[in-house]
Amino acid sequence: MYSKEDQRTRILVEGAVLCGLSVALSYVKLWQLPQGGSITLENLPLFIYAYRHGLKAGVLAGGMSGLLQLLLGGYMVHPLQALLDYPLAFAALASASFVRKPFWAGLAIGTFARFLCHFFSGVVFFASYAPEGTPVWLYSAIYNGTFMVPALVLNIALGHFLLPRLLRLPGWSKAGH
Repeated sequence: MYSKEDQRTRILVEGAVLCGLSVALSYVKLWQLPQGGSITLENLPLFIYAYRHGLKAGVLAGGMSGLLQLLLGGYMVHPLQALLDYPLAFAALASASFVRKPFWAGLAIGTFARFLCHFFSGVVFFASYAPEGTPVWLYSAIYNGTFMVPALVLNIALGHFLLPRLLRLPGWSKAGH
């Protein structure tokens, strides 16, 4: 049907489109925390792409999405923090590809991997925001959990609705692992 070159081009274009959709969805904030972090649907296109095409493709699309978000107005206090909170955090979403069924389990794994990036960034670079007497690791876990957990629930609900419909589209039934 398609040559190997055509197939790679299709996968690359799909990745670019879903990466762009992820960045666009990052601007549709259902709720935003004061020091950054928000509940959005930005993860879902990246989850779907990693689900279809595996870890390597998902890491590239997620990393690009995070880099674009950083360049389009991300918050940076240190280069390592920017790396953790943007390209690495969104690339980590591709770990969702480790578990394809049930879909929600892959979403949970990918979200937890992204959470870890934000958690470590919070512990190292945002410790000054922790209330006096509160361990910085606890503050970072609670702060980042307040937007990552609701976003996960929202992504699972929408993914449960969308994924079966997407897989019925021509060319979507077979993942390009």
